[in-house]
Amino acid sequence: KISMFTNVTNNDVFSCHDVDSIFQVPQILYQQGLVDVIFKKFNKMGYVNASQNWDTWNKIVNSLQNEGETISIAMVGKYVTLADSYVSVNHALKHAAASIGKKITIDWIDSETINGNVDALSKYNGILIPGGFGTRGSEGIIKTANFARERNIPYLGICFGFQLAAVSFARNVCNHTDANSTEIEKNTKNPIIDLLPEQEGVTDMGGSLRLGANEINVKPDTIANKIYGQDKISKRHRHRYEFNTKYLDEFAKKGMVFSGESDNGRRMEILEIPSHKFFVGVQFHPEFNSRPGYPEHVFKAFTVAANQN
Repeated sequence: KISMFTNVTNNDVFSCHDVDSIFQVPQILYQQGLVDVIFKKFNKMGYVNASQNWDTWNKIVNSLQNEGETISIAMVGKYVTLADSYVSVNHALKHAAASIGKKITIDWIDSETINGNVDALSKYNGILIPGGFGTRGSEGIIKTANFARERNIPYLGICFGFQLAAVSFARNVCNHTDANSTEIEKNTKNPIIDLLPEQEGVTDMGGSLRLGANEINVKPDTIANKIYGQDKISKRHRHRYEFNTKYLDEFAKKGMVFSGESDNGRRMEILEIPSHKFFVGVQFHPEFNSRPGYPEHVFKAFTVAANQN
């Protein structure tokens, strides 16, 4: 019927019916011969052995669908009413869990509502703070980061989660009780997070963030170096504010290490607390480097730590 009404030959019509996972879609299309048809259409005979490639993909799909033990993650953020707001982070966690033979459950928790009930986070194997902007819900994120640090619960902070983890540390460990980000409180006396120098005077907010891939130096003998296994990495960014390096020495004395930096040490990219089970924050967005079968390194390290918690 489809062939008749679309002027497409019968052999070129393929069924893409409902499946349990989107990762099964390539499998069912391959089984119907779609790859052969495409290569014939483009006169590409003698293409690479597809069956070998599909063995790898089948293993990936099986790992993503495994029924193993479950790791529970609390994702505390500002835009949780729409789960797809963090779709890249969600998938990065699933890739990481599958790589160690586990399933993952993610509870999306509104950072505006967590303030009075932060103890509810104690039941989770790990806590993740994704990216975000602005004042709303920021106090809930700061309290969440402090709760994870005090209770020794594995914590991963991404972008805004990196920044407010630093603010939380300043308030609760360095005794700067008024510490904040100038994005949240412009006139704070302790601007732990401040505007990027090149953003001074920028009035057009559209497309003027620090964007794209940047090279990061990872210090030796740090958690970050063990995670990435190399001294240089390239990661994608999207931010307007950064850690204020005036506080570097003070943070170091109190036990927080900045293990990744860029622009010849001008910008802090990775923070960690070596004495903690796993407390890592990254200014960049590692979720954009995660793929099925190839989880991004910091997500895998976080998931392993959460599994052991």
